Amino acid sequence: MPAAHADSGWTYQADLAPINGSGAAGWLTLNGNQATVTEEVNGLAQTFMDAPYPHVQHIHGGAMGMCPDMSADTNGDGVVSTTEGAPHYGGIVTTLSAKGDTSPAAGTDVTLAPSGSAYTYKRTITLDSKSVEALKNGTAVIVVHGLDPAKIPAAARAAKSDLVPSLPLAATSPALCGKLTRSQMTDMPSGGVPTGGGSTADGSTGAYYAGGGALLLGAGALLATRRQFGKQS
Repeated sequence: MPAAHADSGWTYQADLAPINGSGAAGWLTLNGNQATVTEEVNGLAQTFMDAPYPHVQHIHGGAMGMCPDMSADTNGDGVVSTTEGAPHYGGIVTTLSAKGDTSPAAGTDVTLAPSGSAYTYKRTITLDSKSVEALKNGTAVIVVHGLDPAKIPAAARAAKSDLVPSLPLAATSPALCGKLTRSQMTDMPSGGVPTGGGSTADGSTGAYYAGGGALLLGAGALLATRRQFGKQS
C-alpha cells in the first residue's frame, strides 16, 4: 500500500454530543494524516466496579456518517447499544487509545482506554487508508463508549453488553458521538500507511462490524477487561 505524506494543511473537528442521556460533552480536532488528535471530554461516568471507568473511543466510518438518535433503539430497552448504532456510524477504522495499538483490533481493550469522568486526550497517530477514506467521503464519526448504569432505564441495567457478554450493557454502549467535519479547505492526502502502535488495520480483523454483528473479543483481551474492571463485589 503506498504511503501518504504527512500533511498538516487540513483539519477535522467534532462536537461530541451525549447519547443515551449520558449528560456528557466534549470536542475533538484532528490535523493531518500523521494526525495530532486533541480531545476534551467531561461529564462521563467516573467509576466502574470500584475502578476508574475506562472509556473506549474510536473513529468509525463507512456507513451513514451520522450519530444515531433514540429511534435506533430497535429492541426498545431505552439504550442505543453499540451494534444498534453501527448502521449510522459504521465500524471502527481507528481506535483512539491512550497508548499502544490504534487499530480496530484494540477497539475493546479497556487497558488502553482513557478513563474517568473527564479527561484531556492528545496523541499523534498515523491514519491508515480506511480512516483517510472515511474522512474524505464524509463518513467519519467519533464515538466514546461507557454509560453510568444509574442513568439508563432499569430494564437496560440488567442487560449484558452486546460486545462483551461478561460486562453489563452500560459498559460498552455509546455515551458521546460527533461527526468529523472539515474545517479547512485544502486537499486531503491520498493513500495511507499502517496505523500507529506497531500494528496495522486490516479489513479482515475481527474488530470490524459485520452485518450488524458485535465486535469480537479474544480471550486475552477479555482477561485484560476483567483485570481492569476488577471483581464485582
